[in-house]
Amino acid sequence: MKAEIFESKFWISETNAAVLKSETEILLLKSGFQIVGFTEHYFQPQGFTCVWLLAESHCAIHTFPEKNKSYILLNSCNSEYNKLFQNYFQHSFICL
Repeated sequence: MKAEIFESKFWISETNAAVLKSETEILLLKSGFQIVGFTEHYFQPQGFTCVWLLAESHCAIHTFPEKNKSYILLNSCNSEYNKLFQNYFQHSFICL
């Protein structure tokens, strides 16, 4: 396998942690990624961050509720899965 990482970045208007976690995990699995771990943190008074550890690398979300936006980053060594995720994600969320 070639040492190569493919990156997808999105800014979206959704900041609800439950929606972001649920939908993103569904899209990761639908794209073919293998989830091997997950962690999350809720900030006070607001804000949320989480990371999925993938067999193919990782996906992270960080919310900025005060700005009504969230940042999603996906790094993957699998170009095909990355492209599928991009397509599914852009049809599921409104990207800014």
